[in-house]
Amino acid sequence: MMQTAEDRARYAAFESKDARFDGRFFVGISTTGIYCRPVCRAKLPKPENCSFYTTAAAAELAGFRPCLLCRPELAPGNARVDAVSSLAHRAARLLEENCGNEQSIAELAGQLGCTDRHLRRAFAAEYHVTPIQYLQTCRLLLAKNLLTDTELSVIDVAMASGFGSLRRFNDLFQKHYRLAPTALRRQAAGKKEPHSDVTVALGYRPPYQWQQMLDFLALRAIPGVEIVSNGEYLRTVCLKTGDRQVYGWVRIGHQPQKNALTVTMNDSLLPVLPQVLSRIRHLFDLYCDPDAVYEGLASMNQIHPGLCVRGTRVPGSFDPFEMTVRAVLGQQITVKGARTLAARLVAAYGTPIQTDIEGLTHTFPSPEAMLAFYGTIGDHLGPLGITGARANTILELARAFLLGTIDFSFCPQPEAELQKLMALPGIGPWTAQYISMRAMGWTDAFPHTDYGIQKALAPRTSKEILDLAETWRPWRSYATVNLWNSF
Repeated sequence: MMQTAEDRARYAAFESKDARFDGRFFVGISTTGIYCRPVCRAKLPKPENCSFYTTAAAAELAGFRPCLLCRPELAPGNARVDAVSSLAHRAARLLEENCGNEQSIAELAGQLGCTDRHLRRAFAAEYHVTPIQYLQTCRLLLAKNLLTDTELSVIDVAMASGFGSLRRFNDLFQKHYRLAPTALRRQAAGKKEPHSDVTVALGYRPPYQWQQMLDFLALRAIPGVEIVSNGEYLRTVCLKTGDRQVYGWVRIGHQPQKNALTVTMNDSLLPVLPQVLSRIRHLFDLYCDPDAVYEGLASMNQIHPGLCVRGTRVPGSFDPFEMTVRAVLGQQITVKGARTLAARLVAAYGTPIQTDIEGLTHTFPSPEAMLAFYGTIGDHLGPLGITGARANTILELARAFLLGTIDFSFCPQPEAELQKLMALPGIGPWTAQYISMRAMGWTDAFPHTDYGIQKALAPRTSKEILDLAETWRPWRSYATVNLWNSF
């Protein structure tokens, strides 16, 4: 029976089917033994039959199995900004991305710059489960998604979801969901045609300014690698699994009526499916809480009405090395000029692949390719129109990626990584802030010297702009995108 004010508030959100709370908590229903998202359209249970959990993993630990109607695996994730929560959430995102690998908790903690004991403590405080329990739920929910939405064989689903064997997958699925994987497939509504491509859905919290995101990506799309067409984003993919490279393509569309993005990929990417989905979540900022961001930036509308738009996302990156090189190429030239240089680089040194999609012909050159040049890198990139200084910066970035001296992904202390970035030759404050915003997912980056920001906030001086932006913390990355979009 509900007793606390928080439980009563959560039940009210559940009763109203308010999408703002989707993914923030899950509802366990004692009479059915299932757990639901707050937006579930099934018959509303009585308050005394409901219990509430911060994560799907916590609901499953309590003995509930996921609802087949609202499908908890489609719920959007969370992004937090305070220290302990940030550590736990970054760990959760790494677990999601690497749920197909056998990474130990000690290795995960080392990647995040803390001890495994501290990580377990932070994770339990935030999620009320252990990292291992969270990882297991990630795998089970990914498998449930694939069983429901695709025609993949059960063994392919098991392998793509990170289970080491079909027997282990069947045992865990039956134990947690009291349903065999084949039985779930039979219950899934609708008949799907067999196809070599795989399509899954990723949820988000509405609203989502989809056209703004597409416009941003279209303007910067690298020919041969990316396309924006017919309301969709498409790109080539090259990811590593074990000691081999996997190549393929992805296509991302929008289903606003379901508050979800659709992700279609060719089946060659199944071995790296969790990585692909995690990178798409980052690229399209699916962890964003648009209401929290808007509340923090509402004062922008006192400068110009409509300057801050609810649902604006920060474009992330799918390939952080690609994005950092693109940032260097864009220094002090137009977006169109940088795109031209990136296209030349791809045509000369990218890896050709066959996609059967017009315009997707290459993957972006890897850090290894940049370090493998014979002689000076300027001799190779100079004929493409890339200056010697920028070529050397690209070389140092490639070295930083391979040596791991800078964390370009889910780093727990982006300010520290930003200082390391600016220690590289050719990386100034603007480039470092831009990279930290798009590659590292830092919500509080602010390239205040950017021409677009200065134009949008004219006639203020740089110091006045920085002082003004203090009131926008910790959402200055979102303020930046809103300022860019104001033109």
